[in-house]
Amino acid sequence: MERLQKVLAEAGVASRRKCEELITAGRVQVNDEVVTTLGVKVDASKDVITVDGRKIRQEKKVYVLFNKPKGVITSASDPGGRKIVTDFLEDIKERIYPVGRLDYDTEGLLLLTNDGEFANLLTHPRHHVPRTYHATVKGVPHGSLLDKLRDGIELEDGMTAPAEVDYYDIDPAKKETIVSITIYEGRNRQVRRMFDAIQFPLIKLKRVQFGPIALTGVPRGKFRHLEAKEIKELTEEALRTHKIQKDK
Repeated sequence: MERLQKVLAEAGVASRRKCEELITAGRVQVNDEVVTTLGVKVDASKDVITVDGRKIRQEKKVYVLFNKPKGVITSASDPGGRKIVTDFLEDIKERIYPVGRLDYDTEGLLLLTNDGEFANLLTHPRHHVPRTYHATVKGVPHGSLLDKLRDGIELEDGMTAPAEVDYYDIDPAKKETIVSITIYEGRNRQVRRMFDAIQFPLIKLKRVQFGPIALTGVPRGKFRHLEAKEIKELTEEALRTHKIQKDK
């Protein structure tokens, strides 16, 4: 017997937190009975579980690394008809969902899976899995400004955690600088807002690494399946960073 939200997440319905929302909203039935209480335990091998009238099924677990282009929505659907990440993944038969988000104007490494437990592990605020970005700006930000990003900078939703920041490339011809920045939080448009705060708005933003997994070798708009060892490394990184935060 397992908690209903865990069974839903493992069936690829959504992350565990999203599954909890589905339950409390009255959208889940177990053996034709609506369940709205969290913590109810079920037997996935015997109980008939439906979400919005559709019976869940245990799918093969799929883990994908996708190089998202700019101008693509990080979503499984879009009412406005804009291009979405799953448009590039039509060869994958299972229903997979993004792990976290990259905004419309950001490109680069995006993980997708139908393993809700795995997605929850990587995105839960207590785990602090690092994400590395290459941020392109006009001109060259002074080192003291980068120090502000390293130390934490005040945004409208509070002070950011310390970040790892360094110059990645300076192009005198274009008068542009690429700054490498690694953050340990997942706030909405966080990197863009951090550079706005030092008055160096971004020209381009690309995520190049998620935990120990790098984007290397995957062309824009293409994907590859994660290897078993990479899934293990991501899981271990999430648990490691959680332990570090817990011991502080």
